[in-house]
Amino acid sequence: MKVLNNKLLLVSPVIALLAVFIFSLVIYPSATMKPANLPIAVVNLDAGIKLPDGTELKLGEQLLGQISQATAAAGTNGGALPVKWVPVGSEAEAREGLNEQSYYGALVIPADFSAKQASLRSPEPQQAQVEAWVNQGMNATAASVVTGMINGMLANMNGMISSQLVMELEAKGATLTPRQAATIAAPILGKITNVNETGASPSRGNAPVSLFQPIWMASIAGAAISTLVIGKFNSGASRREKGMARISQVAIGIILAVLSGFGMAWLAELLLDLDVPSVADMGWFLALAVLAFFLMISAVLSWTGIKGIVLFVLLLFFGAPLLALPVEFMNGFYRDWVHSWLPMRFMVDGVRELFFFGQGLHWSGPAAILAAIAGGSLIVLLLSVFKPSKV
Repeated sequence: MKVLNNKLLLVSPVIALLAVFIFSLVIYPSATMKPANLPIAVVNLDAGIKLPDGTELKLGEQLLGQISQATAAAGTNGGALPVKWVPVGSEAEAREGLNEQSYYGALVIPADFSAKQASLRSPEPQQAQVEAWVNQGMNATAASVVTGMINGMLANMNGMISSQLVMELEAKGATLTPRQAATIAAPILGKITNVNETGASPSRGNAPVSLFQPIWMASIAGAAISTLVIGKFNSGASRREKGMARISQVAIGIILAVLSGFGMAWLAELLLDLDVPSVADMGWFLALAVLAFFLMISAVLSWTGIKGIVLFVLLLFFGAPLLALPVEFMNGFYRDWVHSWLPMRFMVDGVRELFFFGQGLHWSGPAAILAAIAGGSLIVLLLSVFKPSKV
């Protein structure tokens, strides 16, 4: 049959297999995510207690030792430590670290921890309260994992302490009142509080990643269309005319950036109901992101031609799943060789700061990096006027 002589038809199984392989790589980070070394601050304020025989008891330190041993055991079984406990000196220092996105959570052992633990053996037992803060705005996925870890850890500690107390009281033949029994069943009361909250709507927690996709597509569309138009104009044009054309392309990019940035900010507030803290700050930041992406894509296309657009489409496919994951959930290759140089992650980080950390628009951090990307891309774009024209 003549149809079997068609080369495209014959290689179609190979193309299909290649597509399966590529899209498997896209979902691989999400399918194999595993938390490792999540930094959690721990504040031990326990003052200890002196027993009648003069012995000083510091159960806060013992609790930290038990937590570290349990974490190490989990790491041995799972191949990597899920949590990295970071001792800090005060609650204020822990809160500062949470606001600076240094920690995914914090555990605070109160000053009366030992005293209340010692009261469990008395007729008037008292529960010791351990407070935990979960940095919800830092990453929605990590916040859920940290909350589950802390709940599981407190349940294990309660079970272990309760079993020890029951064995001691049984050996003494003691009789418990209902209040004593209830307290011994749960000797540690855990209080978990979300800080830098994302809000009640689940969509708001994913807002930084959700806003990235329309911004990126707008940048690709604007850069592709302007590159096609400028490319036709530059055919046979002088170097001065090419330079003016590139400057016009940059001007179009600025207009596109402002319209797209503020348009996305208003849509997020009015249509998507994401409760944007400041539409003005969000609009200017998104405009900067669009301009940086527009110039970066245009700079590459000015040297490679429109076929270079494939690179940025692949960046969308490979980058979007990584942007939703904490760095500590990725394997070494994706963390060091893919996520570390993704330009769009700076936009996501900046949007997260505006949404959840109350920092407002400031020209440092993500904004400064996006401005540097825009400046470097502008230079590369303008240098393309020296590229020889095709005959």
